Amino acid sequence: MSEKPRDHHKGVVLRTERVSRYMVRVVVGGDGLRDFACEGFTDHYVKLVFPCEGVDYPEPFSVSEVRRTMPRELWPRLRTYTVRAWDPDACELTLDFVHHGDKGLAGPWAARAVPGDAVLLLGPGGGYAPDPGADWHLLVGDESALPAIAASVEALPEAALAHVLVEVDGPEDEQKLDTRARAQVSWVYRNGGRVGEALVRAVRELDFPAGDVHAFVHGEAGFVKELRRHLRLERGLPLERLSISGYWRAGVDDETWRAVKKAWNHQVEAEEAAAIA
Repeated sequence: MSEKPRDHHKGVVLRTERVSRYMVRVVVGGDGLRDFACEGFTDHYVKLVFPCEGVDYPEPFSVSEVRRTMPRELWPRLRTYTVRAWDPDACELTLDFVHHGDKGLAGPWAARAVPGDAVLLLGPGGGYAPDPGADWHLLVGDESALPAIAASVEALPEAALAHVLVEVDGPEDEQKLDTRARAQVSWVYRNGGRVGEALVRAVRELDFPAGDVHAFVHGEAGFVKELRRHLRLERGLPLERLSISGYWRAGVDDETWRAVKKAWNHQVEAEEAAAIA
C-alpha cells in the first residue's frame, strides 16, 4: 500500500542567530525539504505548523486529514512567516521571527530553537516581486514585513530607484539591507507610539518621484488600511501597481485574524470604491 502524499514539509533546525534586538533568524534544512521550491517572488511565505501538546495525531501526519477528522480545538496552530532566503543548492530555508519575550507562539519557539529541532511547514505561497519596468519602487512595512522588504531590495537591479521605509522600535532594531539599487532606506522609529503611526506620517511626507511606481506595503492591518487609502485616493496609485496586505492585526492572534481577514478586506475595498465613486 503506497503512502499518502505529504501535505507539508518537515525540516530540522540547522542554526539560529539574533540579527537584531527583537529579531531571531532560524535556518532550516534537511532531506524533508527536498521538494521545497520557491522562485519568482520576493514575498514567498510559509505556514509553520504547531501541533497541540499532548494530542496524538494519526500517522502519517497530515494537516488536511487532521482538519477533516478531528475537532477544531485539536487542529494544529499555524503561523505565517515570509521566506527571508532559500538556498536550493544547500537546501536551506531562512526565516526571521520577531521576538518580544514569552508573548505569542512562533517568536518564543524561535528563541528556544536549537539544532535538530523538527519544523513542520506548509507552502510556499507568494505573489509579489519588484517590476523591473517600473520607474521607481516604494517598499513600506513594519518588522513583520522586513524579511520580504530585505529580499525585495536585494532583488532590485542596479539602476532601480527605490524608497524603503521600515518602522521599528528604535535604532537597535535596524538591519543592514544589501542592494545594488539606488535605494534610499529610511528607518522610522516608533519610540513607544502606536504601530504604524510614524510610518504613515513618513509616507505622507515623502516626496514621490515622477513616473510609474510599483509599491509594496505590508504589516499591521490598521496602518496598512490608512496607507492604502492614502496611496489609492490621494496619490492615485492604480490597484494593480500596489501589493498591500495586513500581515497581522493588533490585539488579536493569528487564528482570529485569519478568520476575519477576508471580511475585513472586503469592507476596505467597499469603502475605497465608495470614496472613489
